[in-house]
Amino acid sequence: MEHTILIVGHRTGIGRALTKLLLSKGNMVLGISREAVDYEHVNLKSISMDIDDLEAINLPEHLSGLVYCPGTINLKPFKSFKSDDFINDFTINTLGAAKILQKAEKALISAKGSVVLFSTVAVGQGMPFHASVAMAKGAIEGLSRSLAAEWAPNVRVNTIAPSLTDTPMAKKLLGNDNRRAASEQRHPLKTVGTPEEIANMAELLLESKWISGEVLGVNGGMGRIRN
Repeated sequence: MEHTILIVGHRTGIGRALTKLLLSKGNMVLGISREAVDYEHVNLKSISMDIDDLEAINLPEHLSGLVYCPGTINLKPFKSFKSDDFINDFTINTLGAAKILQKAEKALISAKGSVVLFSTVAVGQGMPFHASVAMAKGAIEGLSRSLAAEWAPNVRVNTIAPSLTDTPMAKKLLGNDNRRAASEQRHPLKTVGTPEEIANMAELLLESKWISGEVLGVNGGMGRIRN
């Protein structure tokens, strides 16, 4: 059986880095993104689709892996959040993941596949202005552990909790040298993450046969240490 991995959000950032890594190792990738991608590969099938429409997608009978990458960085004082902010963050970060996982359950079980989701270091570490995204990503961690239990032993489900990573979504936070330097200094390892670094961990979780139900920090040391 050939390995086919579904990646939602494969156009930019971590999803793009992971797609290219998996393709370089001979995997088939089915990629879903809201906008068309600007790269091609013989083993890549790209679909342009909004996350609101994920329930309508036709999936193959067997999926070796599923990675859900869409996320938001919506940071502001708690009093400034409106109901629509909470709803939008939950819809993109959490509800979209739940929809595609329901759709892919049979295919993942058939292939004894692996699921990788994404949280944030801000769930485990209280951070100001992160209330909305931390709520949504906290739900992802709960979903991940619940499905890891429900789908065992047929499907492994894990979550990566990164800190700030140099992706287009983080452009406002890393938009000039001063902002980048300040962000780097907040991390014990004095650097922000790269998409490739996170993609390497995602690949490991896709391949591992004995890791499930975990939330793994890839965060420059921010999750556990101070200096």
